[in-house]
Amino acid sequence: MNFAGKLIAAAMAFIASVSSAFPAIAAKNDRNFTSNVMNRLPVDVMDTGGTLIFSDSPEYVHRNGILYTDTVSGDARILFYHLNDTGVRKKLAVIVENTSHEENKIEITRGGFSSPGKNFMSVGKATQLMYMQNDFHDTLKLKGGERKLFQAEMDNVVINPGNLVYGVYDFHATRPVKVFVLMYPQTADPIAFLNIAEILPKDSQRLRGTFKRMNRTLRLKREYDPKVDGIGYVLICDNATDFFRHGIDATDGSEVINYGNYGINYTLDFRTKSKTRFCLSPLGGLYAGAVRFNHGNNSGMIATPGDRIYFGDKTPQEPPHVQKAREEGISIFTNHTELSELGSYSGKVSFEYSPPGASNLPVNIVLLPEN
Repeated sequence: MNFAGKLIAAAMAFIASVSSAFPAIAAKNDRNFTSNVMNRLPVDVMDTGGTLIFSDSPEYVHRNGILYTDTVSGDARILFYHLNDTGVRKKLAVIVENTSHEENKIEITRGGFSSPGKNFMSVGKATQLMYMQNDFHDTLKLKGGERKLFQAEMDNVVINPGNLVYGVYDFHATRPVKVFVLMYPQTADPIAFLNIAEILPKDSQRLRGTFKRMNRTLRLKREYDPKVDGIGYVLICDNATDFFRHGIDATDGSEVINYGNYGINYTLDFRTKSKTRFCLSPLGGLYAGAVRFNHGNNSGMIATPGDRIYFGDKTPQEPPHVQKAREEGISIFTNHTELSELGSYSGKVSFEYSPPGASNLPVNIVLLPEN
């Protein structure tokens, strides 16, 4: 038996021991048999879209300066996630500079920017709920060489010591625009301060950079049949089946990895033969976010979880061989599996998902027979 086979065999032995302790949860299939075993559903992967500007390093900011900067054009997304660790009140703003001599128009098509706070789960969830509402629109016009705040109200937001600030926006620039993420003194003018600001070095996590193709589609390779397939799952952001994106830190030219694919927007496309229950299940720890669903003429936003700020705190840590088996395609559904309901659907349904700031990964999208 090869190494992978031994791992799966060990995991199956573990699954058998765990399954005997809990009642079967999956519905009976056509062979009239009941199982808690979940099988990973194969998907096709496609990366598309514009450019992601990701600013999360240094995450804990100790002094004023430029946190990240790069030049983009066309479709783009900016995500910033920073904590004021200076000991005094600060402000954070995104500043855009028209690098051409002609007028540049920036269309902001959606965005979320919640109030700073010390409860990271609350800040992360509030920002993503705002972003997933998908009803934000603003226009910014820049003369040749002109600099402006990306959003004027950013200069009104004071960040107390120890508070987290998190925002994400989609936009389209008709011409190249240089983007700056800046932390600056509470009483300073951000545009003026940018003239003397230095680029801050990244921290050891190196979570900043520019990433091409900011969207990812995961599409089931075949129709899901609840009666035959039992419980199925699709893994997101595990870097074993859903790989992390590689990019460039434009401040020094080094290659970086987006550990968690933060700022990447996922479209999750499913086809089901009959009514199927969909859930999101956290695997890495505390989790708080939101998704959008599209089913026929219906669409809407779903908080994950919907009944409290976060969940994932009740999920026990997996033994290494069980984690490996899950990545290879076999997992277990027990009464310790935490679920956030995404609804029940038949036919074609899609979800828009993006890894929320402050949350832990990976996650499973779980498909269950309706009954």
